[in-house]
Amino acid sequence: MRTRIVGVLAATGLLAACSPAPSSAVAEPISCASGEVTGQGSSAQANAVSAWIRNYQVSCADATVSYSSIGSGAGVAAFIGGAGDFAGTDSPLAAADRPKAAARCQGAAIHLPMVVGPIALAYNVAGVSSLRLQPETIARIFDGRIASWNDPAARRDNPGIALPATPVRTVHRSDSSGTTDNFTKFLAGTAGPEWNHGSGSTWKASGGLAEKGSNQIVATIERTDGAIGYVEASYARFHNLPTAAVGTGAGAFTALTDEAAARMIGSARITGSGGDLELSIDYRSASADAYPIVLVTYEVVCKTGTPALVKSFLTYASSPAGQAAATRLGYAPLPEDLRGRVAKAVAGL
Repeated sequence: MRTRIVGVLAATGLLAACSPAPSSAVAEPISCASGEVTGQGSSAQANAVSAWIRNYQVSCADATVSYSSIGSGAGVAAFIGGAGDFAGTDSPLAAADRPKAAARCQGAAIHLPMVVGPIALAYNVAGVSSLRLQPETIARIFDGRIASWNDPAARRDNPGIALPATPVRTVHRSDSSGTTDNFTKFLAGTAGPEWNHGSGSTWKASGGLAEKGSNQIVATIERTDGAIGYVEASYARFHNLPTAAVGTGAGAFTALTDEAAARMIGSARITGSGGDLELSIDYRSASADAYPIVLVTYEVVCKTGTPALVKSFLTYASSPAGQAAATRLGYAPLPEDLRGRVAKAVAGL
């Protein structure tokens, strides 16, 4: 068997440490296809995709699946340009990209939500092991208006906790990133006038430390006292970084758990049609026990003309066994109703 996992191992460094043994990950037979296919994009989903590739290729010796973790924006651009057979992205295609994707596909390009999970507010503040932050406080931190951790707004969110005068060092993505898009959508939807930068895949606020990719985000937080950054939760967990509980209204704070994130995802609305499963999240309608900063990361594929190997691989990824493999890496599983819709859409490729 020739196994080639391009980019994922170099970009994440987590596969050997995190992936379950193939015998425990593949709980049911995989209907294999042969050949070679490539994908690229989101680093947030890279750990899940690398595990799926390993498990799939153990069962399917005549298949080679490659995935390069280059960021959502670069992955979508490569797919539109004709490079690769699928793109991983943490944000739906932008309006300007949709006709380009349709032209590349000679038909429709569709979104298949395949990995979901919380976005962590990971931090490193010496002496602080527990932290709570309201959306308005988060907005002021990442906008640069809160300069030290003992700022009155942070103290109000954390009564009884001795916050130090350590300078705040925010860390954000330097590359076009769906994680940035989802984080800024949360701020735009919850922080009101405290956040006036809107949302998007490119970071717009000034100041802070800019790093490319999720691995560099967590590495910078680890070595920087006073740092806080947003990153897909599995990276924070792997590096044992503490994460902040987030205000969800009425004075309540919700800690980051997969169950709390699943409650948020479960309230999402499907806005696509004809096998396109693009989702919309209403942050203001979230329940008090839902963790509100979440991402849904998609595979973007052509509805027609998709190689049989891509269809077979995504059939495994959307199966209960595939979702269980992702869950063991710290992702939240797709809610069962949504998983069934994804599996049906994949079957229709």
